[in-house]
Amino acid sequence: MLEYSVTAHRIDDHGSLAETKQAQITLDTDMKGRADAFNPAELFLASLAACMIKGIERVTPMLEFDLQGVVVKLHGIRQDSPPKMASIGYEIIVETSENERRLDLLHKNIRKFGTISNTVAEATNLEGTIRRSE
Repeated sequence: MLEYSVTAHRIDDHGSLAETKQAQITLDTDMKGRADAFNPAELFLASLAACMIKGIERVTPMLEFDLQGVVVKLHGIRQDSPPKMASIGYEIIVETSENERRLDLLHKNIRKFGTISNTVAEATNLEGTIRRSE
C-alpha cells in the first residue's frame, strides 16, 4: 500500500498553505474567495485532472500510444444541501494520430487505473469523453 501525507495550515483569513515533499500550494480559504488560488472544489477537480494525465503518462508507453499532448477539461456541479459535488463531467482532448479504437482503449485504461478517478466515481456521478484534438 502506498501512503501520502499533506500538511495544510492557515496563513490568515485570506488563505492557507498546503505542503508535501518539497512542494507548496496556496489555498483559497478566504470566505470572499481569491483569484490567485484554487478553492477546495477547484483543487478537488485539479486533483482529478492530474490523476487522469498521470494515468495517460503511465499507460502510453505500455500501449505504444502516439501522444503529442493532452488537455483535460472538468466541470463540477455542487449541491448545496448537504454540500457535495453532485456530478463531474470531463472531456479529455488528445493530440494524436491514433485511431478511434486506440483512443477508446486509452480512455478505458484511464478510467480503470486512476486512484483519484476511481475514488471519485464511487462517490459521485463521473462521466466524460475522450476525443482527438482538432
